[in-house]
Amino acid sequence: MDRSDYLAHDALGLAALVRAGQVSARELADCALALAAERNPRVNALLETVDPDAACAAAGAGGAFAGVPFLVKDLVLHQKDALCEMGSRLCAGLRAAADTELMARFRAAGLVTLGRTATPEMGYSVSTESALAGATGNPWNPALMAGGSSGGSAAAVAAGIVPLAHANDGGGSIRIPAACCGLVGLKPTRGRVPIGPDAAEGLSGLGIEFALTRSVRDAAALLDAVQGGAPGDPYVIPAPRQAYLESLALRSPRLRIALCTQPWSGVPVDPEIVQAVRQVARHLACEGYEIVESRPALDPEAFAAANTCVWSANIARWVDDICAATGRSPSLDTLQPATLEIYEFGRGLSAGDFLAALASFNTVNRSLGEFFTRYDLLLSPVTALLAQPLGTYSAAREGFTARSWTDHIFSFAPFTAVFNATGQPAISLPLARSRSGLPIGIQFAAGFGREDLLLALAARLEESMPWPQTAPFTENHA
Repeated sequence: MDRSDYLAHDALGLAALVRAGQVSARELADCALALAAERNPRVNALLETVDPDAACAAAGAGGAFAGVPFLVKDLVLHQKDALCEMGSRLCAGLRAAADTELMARFRAAGLVTLGRTATPEMGYSVSTESALAGATGNPWNPALMAGGSSGGSAAAVAAGIVPLAHANDGGGSIRIPAACCGLVGLKPTRGRVPIGPDAAEGLSGLGIEFALTRSVRDAAALLDAVQGGAPGDPYVIPAPRQAYLESLALRSPRLRIALCTQPWSGVPVDPEIVQAVRQVARHLACEGYEIVESRPALDPEAFAAANTCVWSANIARWVDDICAATGRSPSLDTLQPATLEIYEFGRGLSAGDFLAALASFNTVNRSLGEFFTRYDLLLSPVTALLAQPLGTYSAAREGFTARSWTDHIFSFAPFTAVFNATGQPAISLPLARSRSGLPIGIQFAAGFGREDLLLALAARLEESMPWPQTAPFTENHA
């Protein structure tokens, strides 16, 4: 298959070519691997690639994405017998005993998994940099961050290597790299996509599994393919009202959209980003939507303390479990300085501390729940800054406490983590560019279970405010 043809299609487009017999899954895999060999050295998104024949054989023969090249993030989701190292030297060499439920669904959808993508250590950074794998650069400018913690997947998709890739989101880790790399980043509602069987909830409810895509229709079709509970899940949320892909054809009613450009934490937002969000708001107003400047109430100090507690407690548990499995010990030889501080803080927390954090999240949930009875959507930035130079948010930097590290990374993305606490769906759309040409992600959040509203609006914006499907850096430096 010609490279230009491969790059011109989204995942559903490539799958249609496979079904029509115009191209084989192996030919698509060869295209992806050739692009990886050429472009990955500039962005360092991939940890490894696998034998394409074996990858094609492992994928389901049917499904909406039959034959489409795919990559998995090296965190939470895992494949039987494949490495699962969580971006950490502590986990080096660990292999999974079985597929997670979501991995099995990706296979059943026909996706051809060609390798793993990089993540920061334990996923707790807004930039994908680790002592295990190095730094992942942004395809728009490799000296800048690709975002995190799904930055490896984002860089691979934006570089054109694959049309979509697995990602997950415990505080913005789908939406932040989507914003940095110019992609569609949907974080589904808690419970929409299975996370088991190894855990009942990811990050005590904060963590959500899904993917990064270039097109809205790929996000909708993939959600159709993988959504729904699994046996043993702690709860099951209501099924979607109709297939998400079908909902894209619907014209949404006149929605009431709250506009928020200033974060609860008070960190300053780049004026270019504020201007971009307001431009989208004006565009929507011209389309007939009601735009009202408003935001839900939230105590930023209490929320930051709770977020630090829940993340630290979970990382401490992960580290202890990994040490038990490997015989290694937590130290600066196995963990980066910021991660080690978080681990030690997490180990010192009490059950009362953890329950107090969950109670704080409940306060947030009640406030936002009431807010979304008055508004259909909340429009905001994803990040407060444009993509920053590599090293700015590296966990290799010393001098951080667990709380100061949390404040540091969320100063970059102060609009995202609240929707992990509430479990609501949110999406980043690449609707703007900075004067220097960098992507600017625009976030929309909806009420619990209303991915259909987000995707329908996203499809309309994709038509009226289209974005590049891959970073121009990849063509300029091919």
